[in-house]
Amino acid sequence: MSKKNSKGNYILEEQVGYLLRRAHQRASATFADLIGEDRLTPMQYGALVKILDLGEVTQNRLGRLIGMDPATINGVVSRLEERSLIAREPDPENRRRVLWRLTPDGAALVKRAIPIGERITEETLAPLSEEEKTTFLELLGKLK
Repeated sequence: MSKKNSKGNYILEEQVGYLLRRAHQRASATFADLIGEDRLTPMQYGALVKILDLGEVTQNRLGRLIGMDPATINGVVSRLEERSLIAREPDPENRRRVLWRLTPDGAALVKRAIPIGERITEETLAPLSEEEKTTFLELLGKLK
């Protein structure tokens, strides 16, 4: 389904990879503009929100749930731990595993950041109608 112009040439600006990258750039720029002094990356934000949802979680499961490979999630939790936003404790069911939980500072930060996350979504999708937003998010969900 590659789109081509009237001359039969490939049109970069109409290709899925290009359009997804540009949409991602829009979302990332909006995130950076709005997240402010909390200095979170989108990956750190996602990890904090998921830990808030679950209460505690192993690093491996956290990475799988938010779509990060082991090396990436390791870096994310290390930086969050350095900032005292999350803390580790041994898993009582398996002493070789570690469970991550929010610290009080981490819980306060993520609760403060969630409304900003909602605003980021609203501003990123602002050019779309309500119906288009719903359809767009449903279709993106099929691609994950």
